[in-house]
Amino acid sequence: MNKGFYILIFIALGFGQLKAQQTSKQQKELEAQRIRLKKEIKQINTILFKNSKTRKNALTEVEDLQVKLNVRSELIRVTNQQANLLTSKIRINEKNISVQRKELEDLKSEYANLIRKSYESKSLQNRLMFLFSSENFLQAYKRLQYLKQYARYRRRQGEAISEKTKLLQELNQMLSNEKADKILLIEENRIVQKEIEKEKKEQNSLIKNLERSQKKLASQISKKEKQQRAIDREINRLIREAIAASNSSVGKKGKKTFQLTPEAKLLADNFISNKGRLPWPLEKGIVVQGFGRQRHPVVKTTIIQSNGVVIATEPLAQVRAVFEGEVMSVIVIKGSNPSVLIRHGNFITLYTNLAKLYVKKGEKVNAKQAIGEVFTNQQTGKTQLQFGIFNNVKALNPKDWVYQM
Repeated sequence: MNKGFYILIFIALGFGQLKAQQTSKQQKELEAQRIRLKKEIKQINTILFKNSKTRKNALTEVEDLQVKLNVRSELIRVTNQQANLLTSKIRINEKNISVQRKELEDLKSEYANLIRKSYESKSLQNRLMFLFSSENFLQAYKRLQYLKQYARYRRRQGEAISEKTKLLQELNQMLSNEKADKILLIEENRIVQKEIEKEKKEQNSLIKNLERSQKKLASQISKKEKQQRAIDREINRLIREAIAASNSSVGKKGKKTFQLTPEAKLLADNFISNKGRLPWPLEKGIVVQGFGRQRHPVVKTTIIQSNGVVIATEPLAQVRAVFEGEVMSVIVIKGSNPSVLIRHGNFITLYTNLAKLYVKKGEKVNAKQAIGEVFTNQQTGKTQLQFGIFNNVKALNPKDWVYQM
């Protein structure tokens, strides 16, 4: 029964250790996320709120506050997950300590019996009598070996107690550290929650003032969306033209997707293999508008459509190609700033809202090569790049492709 009991304990400990390893891995991943989010909040403060005293546009301020609130909320969620994982880890370690303590007590009890028996026969005379009372030489030899084994076993028991005691001390220290870490995480969440409440109050106050001009705001957003749709249509037209021209040159007329040469296919394959690892198109930046259909952060009744992401950055920021390729088109539409399309096989990257251009159509570019400078809107104070990725004419979510976007 005792043997079976210890086998069950061993199996339970094995599962516990495996779960602890998985928890530890999750904890590291969450910690990396937490560090990244805290860094992102610092960037938001640097890029969006550096000159808060000279802000010219209440709508801009509301939008920027929403970006920060979203990141802070994500930070709270990740920190809560960390705290919950620590709670689970603490429970596992408490069980482990309980088992280890029971094993240590058993070892000490067994060792005490060994010492008592050893004391009873400790005299040299008793040991000699034990040997000399042997019936023959073989029995005497076996008894001598037994005495040596008994001494070694007693020594090993002492070492096992020492090791078990050390392990127990380490587990207790680990448990103490984990409890301290949990307290710190909970306290950090309290601070972040207070910041959220403060910023939410500020945002609500601004929104209340903006409500009086909801129609005007909706009209402004609608006008902006109309302009964006015009850019999207032009981009779509240029991509289709490029597909037709490229396919015609290789004798594949009528096809609606790029028919790739071996060199272009290799480039496209390399682009695909770097999914999730592409560099940012800017050295510093924060995504302030995501991909796809979404409600406007202020005028909730208005739906906006984005075929890419909008990244806020610092004035005079340099735009970088995210992958090697060839400049397919440089677009200049009336009422908007220039855009650059770079082809990578059957993939295309888009960089919109440039103040300066460093490249021209047909030029080969390398990854991270500067292709222009982002435009800064003097009325709103915003320096924003619109960035998109297309597979033929299909818009893709850049967050799936760019490293930690």
